[in-house]
Amino acid sequence: MIMRDRIIQIACVCVFGAGAVISGMCVPNLLQQANTQGLRYTADPIEGAPPIIALGTAIGALRGVLADYLWIKLQMQKDQGLFYEAMADADLITKLQPRFAEVWGFHGHNMAYNISVITNTPNERWGWVNAGIDLVRNKGLRYNPNDLGLNKELAFWFAHKIDGVSDDAHLYYKREFAKEWFYILGAPPYDQIEREKWMRAIADAPNTVEELELKNPEVKRLVEELTQEFTPFDKRFRFKLDKEFLLNLGKWMAVKSSPYAKILNLEKKFKASDPIFVAFDRVLSKPDQQVALNALLPFLRKRALLDDYNMDPSKMADYTRDYGPLDWRHPQAHAFYWSRLGAEQGESRYGSPDDVYKVMNNDRMTIQAMQAMNHSGLVAIDPFSNDNPTRLQDNRWIKSIEKYFLKLYEKHYGSRGAGGDTFCDFHENFMSQAIRQLFRVGDYAGSQEILDHLNQLYGRGGLIPNDKYEKSLEDFVRDTTYGEYEVVPDVARTDVYAVLQRGFREGLLLGRKKILDESLKFAKDLTDYFQGNRYTDFVNKFGEKRMADLVGDIRRSV
Repeated sequence: MIMRDRIIQIACVCVFGAGAVISGMCVPNLLQQANTQGLRYTADPIEGAPPIIALGTAIGALRGVLADYLWIKLQMQKDQGLFYEAMADADLITKLQPRFAEVWGFHGHNMAYNISVITNTPNERWGWVNAGIDLVRNKGLRYNPNDLGLNKELAFWFAHKIDGVSDDAHLYYKREFAKEWFYILGAPPYDQIEREKWMRAIADAPNTVEELELKNPEVKRLVEELTQEFTPFDKRFRFKLDKEFLLNLGKWMAVKSSPYAKILNLEKKFKASDPIFVAFDRVLSKPDQQVALNALLPFLRKRALLDDYNMDPSKMADYTRDYGPLDWRHPQAHAFYWSRLGAEQGESRYGSPDDVYKVMNNDRMTIQAMQAMNHSGLVAIDPFSNDNPTRLQDNRWIKSIEKYFLKLYEKHYGSRGAGGDTFCDFHENFMSQAIRQLFRVGDYAGSQEILDHLNQLYGRGGLIPNDKYEKSLEDFVRDTTYGEYEVVPDVARTDVYAVLQRGFREGLLLGRKKILDESLKFAKDLTDYFQGNRYTDFVNKFGEKRMADLVGDIRRSV
């Protein structure tokens, strides 16, 4: 009996050993397949994760219990108005579950949407919106770079929370966002090719200070002077070539070029009250420092993008070259960047037919961002003015959107459901509005070309032949515009800009008074229409008269 038990024990040990050996032999192949299929973020579960993950891995199942406790505690803190305590616990939860993308999305959304609207001032709101965005952009996506859903979620916040109009503080968000990115990158060149070169110069900048100084010896002297100049301010402003330094440098450069700064005599005021500004001015105003500053600036911008915004300047340059004139002071440029990056890095993980809607929704986010930049992609801002950023339509996006639509149609042609046809309504509606935009600026040939193209696709040449596009340009634009001004006020804004653009270009510069008079009359009549609109008396929570202020600005400009 004892011998029989011994034999069974030995047999079990042998089976166990054989199983362990066989399973061990299978692991490399399984890991290779997982990497090939994009099922794993990293071969090392704690690679790139916070130090606390090593402890979390060690405590095993207790990590889940701790996370559950923190979730409950966080909800209670939020209900009690303990927002900063809730943010600290949210940070701890994400550290305990860094590879769980939905956790990052939930806490980012909680800060940007739920907590922000409970606060009392636009500045407080903006702080929480920024905190939610930064949590996902600078932390969550570093640990989950190929999670399509998290990229799409972040893109949506830029498009909806900042560029949308649903939040009472949205105008404040737009001002602060444009100001921040003006300090970080400055104003881009207008020409798309020059804009791509400008962004490429940032991407090609050296990666380290040592490389920069080796390539440009004059930069070393500049850095030494700056270090010496800022030494007395170590407690207030610790000198380091980082984002904070770049923001202060951007402010100094803006003071030198801003019309508002000159009108308000801000340079004199800053020199009298801001020793940091004075230190910048003493070093950087020297003529012999301009070459070094021009070499230092792209490096600073590259490091800020990579280290503080988790954005790749090479990708930013590529997208400018391949898609359109992206202006990073516009929130929709960031919506485009993150949705497009998510598609490139994460789509391979969603090969199942059941997941096709995730890919399709992300593609919708991308093309909608392009549409928004067509409507308001020309940005201008003076950071020392309290005015909202100037945002005008940019018709250069029309051809880019047409090209990208064809890509999406082909990509989703065989997808379950409507397939590529799901983008056809968007294409038809957008191109119909493009006809109106080009017509208003006087590009009759371009608008007629699009009208004929739509007739081939959706009119006489469509699946169900119809006469929708069998009409003159004037009639089509009138029918397209009818009823839109009240339902979609943005149509009125773009129309006013377009007719004034044509009036000043053809009427004023070329001396064609009739065109100028017609343009001014159209803009005045449309402004008067909105002046009498029943919505102009709306006042938001922060005392801003959105519509009244907008109409007032238009009236003064007209």
